[in-house]
Amino acid sequence: MSFTLTAEQWLAQNGTNGTELGLTELLWYQRYTKVLDLTPGIAIQSKLAGTYLAKSKGRGMEFDEVRHYQSGDDVRTIDWRVTARTGKVHTKLFREEKERPVFILTDLGSTMRFGSTLLFKSVQAAHLAALIAWHVKQRGDKLGGLVFSQQQHFELKPQSRSHGVLRYFNALTAVHQSGKTAQGLNLNDALSQLRRLVRPGSLVYILSDFADFNQHGLRHIRAIRQHNEVSCCVISDPLDIALPANSHGLAAISDGRTTGYIELGSSVLQQRYASQQLSASQLLQHHISQLGCKWLPISAAEPVLNQLERRWYG
Repeated sequence: MSFTLTAEQWLAQNGTNGTELGLTELLWYQRYTKVLDLTPGIAIQSKLAGTYLAKSKGRGMEFDEVRHYQSGDDVRTIDWRVTARTGKVHTKLFREEKERPVFILTDLGSTMRFGSTLLFKSVQAAHLAALIAWHVKQRGDKLGGLVFSQQQHFELKPQSRSHGVLRYFNALTAVHQSGKTAQGLNLNDALSQLRRLVRPGSLVYILSDFADFNQHGLRHIRAIRQHNEVSCCVISDPLDIALPANSHGLAAISDGRTTGYIELGSSVLQQRYASQQLSASQLLQHHISQLGCKWLPISAAEPVLNQLERRWYG
């Protein structure tokens, strides 16, 4: 399959202008769930029955093995054929099926409301969240999570099927369009709230530019990661990485008391900025990787399908 489109073709096909967020563009991703793979990478620890085979043996429906009968085993699981053949009582063991809820934390805060090429980072985060949500629905998992900005936030407990997906989409569009309220969060506070919401054995996606991420947020991710699989999707814009080579003119900078100007075309400034941004990105990746989390960089300058296609299909 191939999703390679020009920016103009993609914007027209997806029905977005890159800065606003609507339900139509989120529904569009329903047909493209094959670019993701949400197969569990760790043992499922949920106590609820579901569609995934756990490593623990129990009284599920999936046959696992036969072993000698032990005191306390359920007599209903005795394998009479093996018992008759060997002359010793054997019992069947089954693999338990466990549920794995999926939680998506989507950052639509102020630093995400920026884009220099194709999309605002916030819109790209919502598109990635939509793709994950449709894949969750296709696999029969329950979907929950948090959608937040500094103005508003929604906490969504896991629900299944289309209801869980559409509820999440409504939260995305509501927060993206929200005005000023007193119910907002920053990333670190959102991670704290997510920590209380997530169930052990879940799959967690964190979608953010991590601009205001600090040690408190790192501590919350560490706690979440102890019993869950975590993927950190870092949304960036080209200007988060480097100043354009052909930039010119002056940019105003202020410390709150005085205002100065810098020359954007300065090669020294461009190199210093690129070096600073690269160091910050490498430090963040180091911290996240040390926790055993997956690292998925996503640019807002290119359709997310193109990027995932290259990642999974080369």
